[in-house]
Amino acid sequence: MPNNSEIIRIKSKIFDLVKKYYNVRFKKSEKFNPGETKINYAGRMFDENELISLIDSSLEFWLTEGNFTYQFESALANFIGTKYCTVANSGSSANLLAISALTSNKLPENKQLKPGDEILTAAAGFPTTIFPIIQNQAKPVFVDIELDTCNIDVSKLNSALSEKTKAVILAHTLGNPFDVKTVKSFCEDNDLWLIEDNCDALGSKYDNIYTGNFGDISTFSFYPAHHITMGEGGALLTNNPILHKIIKSFREWGRDCWCPPGKDNTCKKRFGWQLGTLPYGYDHKYTFSELGYNLKITDMQAAIGLEQLKKLPDFIRARRKNHQCLLNELKDLENKIMLPKPQKNSEPSWFGFLITLKGNNHITRNEIIKKLEEAKIQTRLLFAGNIIRQPVFDEIRGNKKNYRVVGELINSDKAMNDSFWIGVYPGMNNEMLNYMALQIKKLLK
Repeated sequence: MPNNSEIIRIKSKIFDLVKKYYNVRFKKSEKFNPGETKINYAGRMFDENELISLIDSSLEFWLTEGNFTYQFESALANFIGTKYCTVANSGSSANLLAISALTSNKLPENKQLKPGDEILTAAAGFPTTIFPIIQNQAKPVFVDIELDTCNIDVSKLNSALSEKTKAVILAHTLGNPFDVKTVKSFCEDNDLWLIEDNCDALGSKYDNIYTGNFGDISTFSFYPAHHITMGEGGALLTNNPILHKIIKSFREWGRDCWCPPGKDNTCKKRFGWQLGTLPYGYDHKYTFSELGYNLKITDMQAAIGLEQLKKLPDFIRARRKNHQCLLNELKDLENKIMLPKPQKNSEPSWFGFLITLKGNNHITRNEIIKKLEEAKIQTRLLFAGNIIRQPVFDEIRGNKKNYRVVGELINSDKAMNDSFWIGVYPGMNNEMLNYMALQIKKLLK
């Protein structure tokens, strides 16, 4: 039998050394040198506690999901305010699981996503909000965006609707919530699923409620650039117990069994099921009901995520403060650029600061970002821009039966050509923010 007091004593020594290691390896206060110090658009924010939690998990050597994972799922669900949480290996995988879950025959026949069914989405955004639609043999229906928020133009939703429409999937662009009230009412009136891509918006609020509460399923990403990180990682939240069970099944090879790793008989009838045309008593752990994947995380990732969640309120405050600082500094350029506009009734947890050039500038977007990068200011575009102009659509574009476009994607094209964004992550200080604003002013004046 292990000597618990000895284990605790050794762990304490290890953790003391980890803290010392953090102070030597990572705790640096580099002076900001304008034009020399690179200002990244995002970055991981951590201290010795993440390292200690990671080591703590690794010493258990429980390499798949375990207690740290279950604690993280519970903590995230409690923070957002939902009943169920399932972690996945990325936000993109979370979107894949969300769409795949709608194909399950465990759902009512009229609610199941079938090949050829349509899902409404915004034409400009991150590709893995959209790709799972095609991967599940459904048809994306692309709707244009509004330029001031870069979220879907809700005035076009009714014209996008058809008898084949089954769902809507939308992201809160750069942390700015879409018009939740209008979108949710549209989905309820037409009996549609709503998948809320919250990957860029952890901590954003709409009507004083955290985003991630409004979709039938909501998805999250914990990539290092996002609001919290566990390296790679994602999550799905829902209040629907049937969807929760389906998501778990798709995430774990499609098996029917709901036993967690290391458990064999949660249902108490592991050899007592009769499913499909299998023989009676076929091992429930090897009974498969969905066309699933293996998209789980490790317990070590969740251990990092638990410590990150504790810092999240401070991260959110810092992002809002940094965004407001840039807004204040750049307001006198409103005749040259379109500045980001928060959705009405929202309180964004900003992922980035979006700038769209107006038509009266002597300099192009590409020239601006080239100059900013030369000044050591990292920039990013609005992800894929108008997604149907991407090379991946070259073959798809040849057959309009594979997707549908509502009207003209004028604003999606405008964002593709004239929009870019810079960071607001908590690692930035006032010197960096003021320097970024100054460089943009110089280029545009």
